[in-house]
Amino acid sequence: MARGGVCKDVLSGVGMLKADKTNIVTKCANKAIEKRRSSLTNGVYKLLECPVCTNSMYPPINQCPNGHTLCSKCKARVQNRCPTCRSELGNIRCLALEKVAESLEIPCRHQNLGCLDIFPYYSKLKHEQKCRFRPYKCPYARSKCTVTGDVPKLLDHLSNDHCVVMQDGCTFKHWYATPNPREDENATWPLIVFNCFGRQFCLHFEACRLGTAPVYISFLLFMGEDTKAKSFSYSLEVEGYGRKLTWQGVPRSIRDSPQKILDSQDGLVIP
Repeated sequence: MARGGVCKDVLSGVGMLKADKTNIVTKCANKAIEKRRSSLTNGVYKLLECPVCTNSMYPPINQCPNGHTLCSKCKARVQNRCPTCRSELGNIRCLALEKVAESLEIPCRHQNLGCLDIFPYYSKLKHEQKCRFRPYKCPYARSKCTVTGDVPKLLDHLSNDHCVVMQDGCTFKHWYATPNPREDENATWPLIVFNCFGRQFCLHFEACRLGTAPVYISFLLFMGEDTKAKSFSYSLEVEGYGRKLTWQGVPRSIRDSPQKILDSQDGLVIP
């Protein structure tokens, strides 16, 4: 009986080994199929890349008599001449390629930043414009800075490249000194970043015009999405000569430009 028991265990072990081998073969086959499918999709996606601007093409996709394609925006740039063979383009649409694109499902371009969603080809562009994983623009006031990135990258950038003051805590007091208020129009003061509740906020202050009236405006920006910004509130006060002006509001996301916030007067406006 003991020998039979050993034999039974050995046979069970052999059976398991065979099953494992079958699974390995199946997994290898699935990987090969997936690799071919991925290669095919990448090949088609490459065909949908405009040879002039290298962006993805969307209808109407133009083609020359020899079958070379380009996007509608670049057609005007090349003066109606095919950039590949120099033939006259005319008004030929590549309907076949447009149909192929309609059947594709591809990942968001911000996949490396954390977006794992897959979209039909013609829906992807609309999603990417609103994707919550898309990089943020540098929020430094009215600068022409082109740096983009996630919040940690922007914090390093603001500190190292713009020498922004970083401050911890939920209350603050700052002086904004000016020698001649009449010469302050379009002036901006350095951004201040606060680390509060484990999140970061930017205090913005500038001189501008609302209509014909010269004013100062101050508001708080949340370094993150608008949906998260609405979880917080803040108040600003300006005082002097026995008088006080108070503003209470909700921080705006750094996705919003200072001009958009100014136009909506969503901040402390000081005549």
